[in-house]
Amino acid sequence: MSIDTETARRVAKLARIAVPDENLPKLAEDLSGILDFMEQLNEVDVDGVEPMTSVTPMRLKRREDVVTDGDQQPAVLANAPDAREGFFAVPKVVE
Repeated sequence: MSIDTETARRVAKLARIAVPDENLPKLAEDLSGILDFMEQLNEVDVDGVEPMTSVTPMRLKRREDVVTDGDQQPAVLANAPDAREGFFAVPKVVE
């Protein structure tokens, strides 16, 4: 897919990037290269490949799910500028 300079100008405007007119042909060429690479990736057969979350195998550290320091409501609410009925009171922001 080929990107022309007018499309590159529109992309820059939508991205709120100030691109001088003399740099638009290079931007169009770079965007075309990105789209060509994406088309190449679409040709790769990925059937049977497990999705990855990282390039290195990792496991999250596990811990026992227990309450360690609870029942602190009065101490927590003591720092609140406005607390009512055991909760933080905040001003209404949506009418």
